[in-house]
Amino acid sequence: MIEAFGWAALAASALILGAVAGVAMQVPKAWIGLALAFGAGALISSVAFELTEVAFANGGFAILAAGLAAGALTYYAGNWWLKWKGGTKRAKAVRRAPQGQGLSIVLGAVLDGIPESIVLGAMILAGGAVSPAFFAAVLLSNVPEGFSASADLRQEGHPTAWIIRLWVTVVVASGLSAALAYAVLDAAGPAIPFVQAFAAGGLITMLVDTMIPEAYEDSGERAGLVTVLGFALAFVLSAIS
Repeated sequence: MIEAFGWAALAASALILGAVAGVAMQVPKAWIGLALAFGAGALISSVAFELTEVAFANGGFAILAAGLAAGALTYYAGNWWLKWKGGTKRAKAVRRAPQGQGLSIVLGAVLDGIPESIVLGAMILAGGAVSPAFFAAVLLSNVPEGFSASADLRQEGHPTAWIIRLWVTVVVASGLSAALAYAVLDAAGPAIPFVQAFAAGGLITMLVDTMIPEAYEDSGERAGLVTVLGFALAFVLSAIS
């Protein structure tokens, strides 16, 4: 359980790295968009080959379909609830949140990170190790998101310390999500394929709802090319690991 917490927190800590750069540096939005596109491509590859394929092989079609649907609907419902409460998602919308909505921002960030954390916890329980391809994909997607959100939050007048505390909270929450997933799955081992499919459904919904639209908006049609590059490199990592 401690190992699951550590890996998830380490992956999410890329948000803090991006946040520090976001409040201290000026980087063109197009570069941020391309980084998001690369991370999205890497996550697509990991979802396909590290989650969906494995869940189908170990659980069959019914488990895969149920998990995908549950993960997608859970993420969709969570986003709807946050918007209804006046909150926003982790990336572009997080910058548009008015001051005083820090809790909603944190909730949105945690919602995006939960599927990733569940995957990391499940990987450790199932195989004793984290997939290098999936871990790299999470790192690559977190840095530009932390950067872009933090840069705009700084422009809105939020203190640097407040921004860093925000992402530290998200890192801790991600680690706790992975530890909880590990504990729950350890008590219900046969449910691992379902949880893998659940995480895949949540990640796919997050990619289409958050990362890919922002990558295209910030970097234009080049986002598609860089997404393929991220997909290809993540696939190579998966194949050789």
